[in-house]
Amino acid sequence: MPFPPVEDQLAIIRRGIESIVPEKELAAKLKKSRETDTPLRIKYGIDPTGVDLHLGHTVPMRKMRQFQELGHRAVIVIGNYTALVGDPSGRDETRARLTAEQVEANAEDYFYQLKKVVDFDKAEVVRNGDWFGKMSFLDILNLFSKVTVAQLLVRDDFSKRMKAESPIYLHECLYPVMQAWDSVEVKADIELGGTEQLYSFMLARDLQKDQKQEPQIGVMSPILVGMDGVKRMGKSLGNYIGISEPPYEMMKKFMQIPDDVMKMYFELLTDLPLEEVRKILDGHPKDAKIALAKTVITEYHDAKAADESAVRWQNEIGGKELPRDIPSQVIYPDDAPLEGTTWSKKSQDGYPLIPAYELLVKAGLCKTKGEARRTIQQGGAYLTEQKSRIESFDEEICVEPGLLLWVGKKKVVHLELGDA
Repeated sequence: MPFPPVEDQLAIIRRGIESIVPEKELAAKLKKSRETDTPLRIKYGIDPTGVDLHLGHTVPMRKMRQFQELGHRAVIVIGNYTALVGDPSGRDETRARLTAEQVEANAEDYFYQLKKVVDFDKAEVVRNGDWFGKMSFLDILNLFSKVTVAQLLVRDDFSKRMKAESPIYLHECLYPVMQAWDSVEVKADIELGGTEQLYSFMLARDLQKDQKQEPQIGVMSPILVGMDGVKRMGKSLGNYIGISEPPYEMMKKFMQIPDDVMKMYFELLTDLPLEEVRKILDGHPKDAKIALAKTVITEYHDAKAADESAVRWQNEIGGKELPRDIPSQVIYPDDAPLEGTTWSKKSQDGYPLIPAYELLVKAGLCKTKGEARRTIQQGGAYLTEQKSRIESFDEEICVEPGLLLWVGKKKVVHLELGDA
């Protein structure tokens, strides 16, 4: 099948991309590829340092799939050796190193999840241990003699750590050089990644020129923010949506994202035409989030699961029926009360009477007394299936077994009494 016209390819490639470096070379590469009927080699490197992939990981992967659909060749570099070093990009401290066994176990999980995004039947998958594992000490000396310490310290993460007098270990300095050398080994025409990878992308160009190769172009995606709408999506921050999570869990998380990040999510996580996206965003935010969630869930599960998740969310969160699998929280009457409170009072039936703000903390629905008081004062705490509002933070709640306690529309527990 012939390659699409260069302008058509550029329109697809540029969607959701923060920068292309150097952009002026991209059209020339695409033109040459089309004239010679030779697919470009599109590199994406991934270090198997964890197990679960989230939507932030899929942004460059989805771009790779678009390149595949345009007729180009996907080259996935599994960084089983770079993972042993640890990527310092965007980090203020040294990352804990993994063992070779941990890396390999993670890689197997990655393959399973990557196949949900990239067409593995039309991709090359290589491990950079295939070449780094064969290097002699003289080979390593020769490679690292091509890079100066001053060049490495230009990196934003290293320069910040230098100013903060945080340690930079020598093994971390190997990482960007190794990542750049991967491009030489696979003869990359284009490398995909985030904006924090610019240094390594440009270093790869220098090493390719040194090896008489045509230098690659860096196609860099913006960093996808997490559910908080501020920090990058990440499991350690708890603000992520995993691509292997159950559909309903994904739906609930999508419905929590701030309204102002929906445009970014639509652009980076879906293939919906931007004109259609604008129309969706012009409507009610809740409907827009449901449309977004259903589109993404369909991609990683199926349309039926997406529809069922949307219906279930509407029923449960809309108050038409109780959520399934409500967790239980045991309250022990003889537990030491929070400082400055008392649990000595009891109802006529012998059940403890507990101040509302203290109960929210003990039930695990609020972390602190201050948070509990604010929640109640703002009208966000409720009792029973009918969701009767708790009016005062010091209101004494009769804790009967099975009592439903709510914070907001989504956090709810069954209260149970432990043995005295």
